[in-house]
Amino acid sequence: MPCSLPEFSLPLITIFFLVFGASNVANAIVPPSSTFKYVNEGEFGESSVEYLADYRPLLTYLFPFQLCFYNTTPNAFTLALRMGSPRSESIVRWVWEANRGRLVRENATLTFGSDGNLVLADADGTVAWQTATANKGVVGLKILPNGNLVLYDKKGKFIWQSFDHPTDTLLLVSRMSIADGSAGPYRFVMEQRFLKMYYKTKNSASPLLYHSKFLKFYCKPETEQANTYELGFTFDMKGSTSSGTYIFSRPKYNSTYSLLRVEPDGNLKSYTFNENVDWGAWETTFKLFDGDDHESLCNLPKKCGSLGICDDNQCVACPKPKGLTGWSQSCAPPALLPCKSAANVGYYKVVGIEHFTSKYTEGDGPMKLNDCRVKCSNDCGCLGFFYREESSKCLLVPELGTLVKVTNLAHDAYIKMPNCSPYLCILI
Repeated sequence: MPCSLPEFSLPLITIFFLVFGASNVANAIVPPSSTFKYVNEGEFGESSVEYLADYRPLLTYLFPFQLCFYNTTPNAFTLALRMGSPRSESIVRWVWEANRGRLVRENATLTFGSDGNLVLADADGTVAWQTATANKGVVGLKILPNGNLVLYDKKGKFIWQSFDHPTDTLLLVSRMSIADGSAGPYRFVMEQRFLKMYYKTKNSASPLLYHSKFLKFYCKPETEQANTYELGFTFDMKGSTSSGTYIFSRPKYNSTYSLLRVEPDGNLKSYTFNENVDWGAWETTFKLFDGDDHESLCNLPKKCGSLGICDDNQCVACPKPKGLTGWSQSCAPPALLPCKSAANVGYYKVVGIEHFTSKYTEGDGPMKLNDCRVKCSNDCGCLGFFYREESSKCLLVPELGTLVKVTNLAHDAYIKMPNCSPYLCILI
């Protein structure tokens, strides 16, 4: 019996919209006067910009925002949006970047064609980044007063917007989401009403949580006269009775020009820009890790480099098998032999220490100390473990980093090292 497709029909009006609606999108093109092609070549700008970068400004701008190519190393450029006044003596900040992790070279091109696609191509024509908006009804591109770079259709609807793709910076009015920062190890995430900070290390498949708060954002006048607005959140610590108000920032001047940034050291800061002054236009209005009212600097994953004991916001010691020495940037975990068996490793103990993740991750257990040791020894990715005697909790870590000094001497760190004799290290 021959096979046949089932019969079906659509209302005439549905067919009309399917055919003519698709046709209208396909026929929507960017007017020739709005298309452009910029080539990454020529003289560099003279303003003072972040990271001591060289940059080339493009003609797509709306004060105080402007698209640019910039680089911090020769022949490796990022397409970015800068914020600030080129006529000012204050630094200009980079608030959005397109091609983090895939930099382009001299003579790279940025093209906005009649099909509505914005494409960044390297000098050899290889596409490094694009908005993927070809033939989707885009008729124009512009920067909004809030710093949002948008591609829009005939009705003004945003087909693509930079606010949906933040990097290390969130402008105050952009949606709270993941600050991607794909070129760096730190992540700022709004996750089921939790503000979370993560550190990603190549030694771990999962990022390490180093800050978390349960919260609800608000924005309200600071006084009845509404002199300034404060941005903050009310919080309830999950599983406890603690609650309160946490003032995130008090934006000043034009609050539209405030931003929230994940810094290269993993801190979270808020800045406000005053467009009316030439010097000191940027003011830091909030620091999450400030060493005072909010969080200790000792909770930053790399405050003390790859290894170091932190106390009272300072790196105070380098833990070594024979004891503590003065800390310096050269302080590092012992070099381990190729991982073959548990017999190849030993440990040395550091008393009264917690990991930078210990505040949010107690570890597994309860279990005996020796079982914790065996668990780390059998894990080639484990660089050490932390043990709490009162709860018998065992925390294995793929990264040591900052070790936080605590008053509880029953909280200990055990740092993995090559197997050695009892005369050279403490074995457990």
